[in-house]
Amino acid sequence: MVIVMKHHATKDEINGAMQFVESLGFGAHPVYGEERTIIGVVGDERPVEPETFDLLPGVERTMRILHPFKLASRDFHPDDSIIKINGVSVGGNQVVIMAGPCSVESREQLMATAAAVKNAGAHLLRGGAFKPRTSPYAFQGLGLKGLELLREARDEFQMPIVTEVMSPQDVTLVAQYSDVLQIGARNMQNFALLHAVGETQKAILLKRGMMSTIEELLMAAEYILSHGNNRVMLCERGIRTFETATRNTFDINAIPVLKSLTHLPVIGDPSHGTGKWEYVTPIARAAIAAGADGLMIEVHPDPARAKSDGGQSLKPEKFAAMIAETRRVAQALGRTV
Repeated sequence: MVIVMKHHATKDEINGAMQFVESLGFGAHPVYGEERTIIGVVGDERPVEPETFDLLPGVERTMRILHPFKLASRDFHPDDSIIKINGVSVGGNQVVIMAGPCSVESREQLMATAAAVKNAGAHLLRGGAFKPRTSPYAFQGLGLKGLELLREARDEFQMPIVTEVMSPQDVTLVAQYSDVLQIGARNMQNFALLHAVGETQKAILLKRGMMSTIEELLMAAEYILSHGNNRVMLCERGIRTFETATRNTFDINAIPVLKSLTHLPVIGDPSHGTGKWEYVTPIARAAIAAGADGLMIEVHPDPARAKSDGGQSLKPEKFAAMIAETRRVAQALGRTV
């Protein structure tokens, strides 16, 4: 349910409406616009009629949100959300590029990759310190040492860091080193983890589960938003289908669908979406054409020797060429990269 306050509603009227909402056992989530304030009423609202709030001072009207996701819905927040991360804005006119290695393997590897993606035009540096792997014998990441290397790279190259957190117990540690906490596809419905990252108020990159619907993705985002953390970005990274020619099937439909349903920024991950480096650039172009607010790209100076996902990683020169191609697509749409 959404309470739309009048254009000239006072601060006391807005606070009074929020207090009344909370007195009924609901959560009150205000969005302060330039012309008016909207209050999201979150909870099991079925027993309460919208007219309950209509007579409150300063209230213009109340309406139900038909989608099961409330705070993520455009009914609640009609305008695009812009997530600011240390000087980088995600969700605006600029298409933001997040790039780096799948796994942090060594200082030399990370610094070489960070320098390459920075020079090519990337805005954020991605890299895994803790890696969820299908095989228990595969490289699991450097852990704390990887986080320390990521912070060193952030300080040297002035790029915000994106890295994955895998468990609620690790959230506090990873949040000390990272600017964006990534929730991987395997953890999209790890509800304890979603609650924990929601409480940090850090920017969150939420990846779609490999067998999850768009609605399930948005409901997962709702867990984070329900803690008052509005800094959520959604990532389409491919879903599992019967097709075996690629690692996953990149759901290009998901990008315009999400842009129509939610105000949250949408990021495309063509590296995981295809699993093969030669398809990354074409799908990156397609993601921007479909309306993506950013791209997440895996880059490695020597993919043949990468400890994880080398087959989908671009060499630095291929990444630079991809930036040039995607920039032309963005410019055709009146955007920048």
